[in-house]
Amino acid sequence: MGSGFKFEMSRNFERDLKKAAQGAVTDIASEYQKMFDSLSRRYRGRSVSEIKPVLRREWARIGGSISDPELTDYATLIGEGTRIQMRVK
Repeated sequence: MGSGFKFEMSRNFERDLKKAAQGAVTDIASEYQKMFDSLSRRYRGRSVSEIKPVLRREWARIGGSISDPELTDYATLIGEGTRIQMRVK
């Protein structure tokens, strides 16, 4: 019993898929960059223990999850005033 669904791939399917995925990754990286820049401006000079809960909340708001060691590393950089840059390859 057939569903009546037919899928045809274009010759450029793989290229088109990569292009769409790259755009999505770029958009997500941009969201994280905005978050890091904002937190860096607001929390430079503050303690890691003060930054971590805010960073965890902002990270979750974007839709990601982060381990505690990573959270500590990023919070340390933010507190030190080191700019965190997201790069898409």
